[in-house]
Amino acid sequence: MQETWSFNILSEKEAKTAEATIKEILLTNKKELGIFLSYYYKKEGAVAENVNLIDELTFSDETKGDFRVAFDLIHHNACLNIHEENNEYMKLQFEFDQDLKQLKLIGPYWPERG
Repeated sequence: MQETWSFNILSEKEAKTAEATIKEILLTNKKELGIFLSYYYKKEGAVAENVNLIDELTFSDETKGDFRVAFDLIHHNACLNIHEENNEYMKLQFEFDQDLKQLKLIGPYWPERG
């Protein structure tokens, strides 16, 4: 499994650098970013919250690169009286397209066991 998620660039302010625009998108869409990361843990019944960028963006070319995020991974089950919170990290890739006004995030590839 490999998840992707796209964010639209809504800001029409003066031209910013790609890095500044990407950081702004990640900061203003923390809740959606948590939903995106939660897809990786849905079989465990966990959700990701409080997502934060922990490294600088690394560009492999003008429009692509990667970065790492830290987040709280929360397992909750009221019936079993479980509420566990762990800190996790994940490396994400990005593809930035200013012409289409879109940022596409690509999560790691996690093979599914069949």
